[in-house]
Amino acid sequence: MGSILFGLFILFLVLGVPIGFVLGLSSIGAVIAADYPLIIVSQRLFTALDSFPLMAIPLFMFAGSIMGHGGITKRIIDFALSFVGNVRGSLAHVVAISGVLMGGISGSGVADTAALGSIMVPEMTKRNYDKGFSAALVAASGSIGLIIPPSIALIIFGVTTQASIGDLFVAGIIPGILIGGGFLLYSYYVARKNNYPKEGKVSWAARRQNFKETIWALFMPVIIVVGIRGGMFTATEGGAVVAIYCLLISLFVYKEITIKDLPKICFEAAISTATIATIIAAISLFGWLLSSEQIPQAITGALLGVTENPVLLLILINGLLLFTGMFLDSAPAIMLLAPILAPVATSLGVDMVQFGVMMVINLTIGLLTPPVGTAMYVASNISQTPILQLSKKLMPFWLIMITVLMLVTFVPAITLLFVG
Repeated sequence: MGSILFGLFILFLVLGVPIGFVLGLSSIGAVIAADYPLIIVSQRLFTALDSFPLMAIPLFMFAGSIMGHGGITKRIIDFALSFVGNVRGSLAHVVAISGVLMGGISGSGVADTAALGSIMVPEMTKRNYDKGFSAALVAASGSIGLIIPPSIALIIFGVTTQASIGDLFVAGIIPGILIGGGFLLYSYYVARKNNYPKEGKVSWAARRQNFKETIWALFMPVIIVVGIRGGMFTATEGGAVVAIYCLLISLFVYKEITIKDLPKICFEAAISTATIATIIAAISLFGWLLSSEQIPQAITGALLGVTENPVLLLILINGLLLFTGMFLDSAPAIMLLAPILAPVATSLGVDMVQFGVMMVINLTIGLLTPPVGTAMYVASNISQTPILQLSKKLMPFWLIMITVLMLVTFVPAITLLFVG
C-alpha cells in the first residue's frame, strides 16, 4: 500500500494538481487498493477538522482580510517610513520593518507578501530600485508573518504536536526580529551600493502623528501575546478578540470600510480558510495511512541509524525540512512531518517549542524557493519579474534566514528565553 500511496502522490504532484487534492486523491487510491472500508475516508476528514484550536485559523484569516481593506497596512507602512525616511534606501527599510509589524497581525506570510507587494513594488519601481531586488525583499519580508505570532503555521504545529501555542508564539518573536534585522542590514548594503534615494527626514511632530494613527494597529500583537501568555484567553479566543478589534478600528477609527464591505471581506477569509482546511483534512487521512504502514517509525529509525551525532542529526533534519519546503506549503508539511520528526527531536533533547520554530523557519524558506514557493510566485506576479531572476535575487535572503535557523537549532535560548 505504501508504494501505491507515494506513487499516486508523486504522480498527482507532477501533474500540477493542487496539494490538498494530491493528498486526498492519493490517500483514497491507497484506501481502495488496501481494501479498507471507504467510511474511513469520511471519518478521518471530519475528525481532522473537529478541533477547537483550529478555529483560530479562520478568525486570524478574517482579521488579516480586514487589515488589507481597512487601511491598517497603509498606516503601518507610513509609520515605518517616518522613522527611516532619512536613511538611504528608505523604502527598502520600510518593507523589512513592515514585514515584521504586519507579521504580528495577519499571521500569513503569503497574505503579507501580497499586501506589501501591491503597495511597495510600484513605489520602489518609480524610484529606480532594481525590480528583482524589490520583489525579493517583498517576498522575504512578507514571509516573516509565518514566524512572528500569531503565525498560522505555529498554530497548526501546536495542534499537531500538542505543544503550547502560547509558548510557540512567544518563541517566534526573537527569531522573527533577527530575520527582519538581517534584511534591514542587507537592504542598507544594497542601497549604499546602488545609491538608492532617501525619502526625506520626517519631523518628530509628524512621527507622533503617525504613531497616534498607527497605535491601534500596533496594539494588536500585544493583545495576542499578552492575552494568550497571561491566560486571559486561548489562541482560538485570541483570534476572535483580534478579529473583532480589527473590525471595530477599521469601521469606527480608520473608517476605511463600511458594513457593505463585510461580505467581500468574509468571502476572502472563507476562501483562504477553505484552502487550508482542505489540506488539513486530507493530510489527516494521509497521515493515518502512513501510521498504519509504520512509515514514521521506519523514517525515525533510518535517521537515527545514519549517525548518533546529535549535531549531524539536527543538520539532517533541517536538510529534510528545507527540501520538503521546496515542494509543500507549510500546513501540509507540518501535519505530515511533525508527528514523524518530533520524536526524533525529543530524543535529541530538543524542546518541542524550539523544534516548532525551527520547523516553521525551514518551511518559511520554502515559501521563497522554487518549484512551489508561494510567496515567491506572488511577488513575481506583482512585480512581473521572471522566477529565475527572482530566485537569484532571493539568495542573500535565504542565507540570512538559514543563519538564523542555525542559531535557533543550536542556541536554545533564542527561542526559549521567554518561555516557561
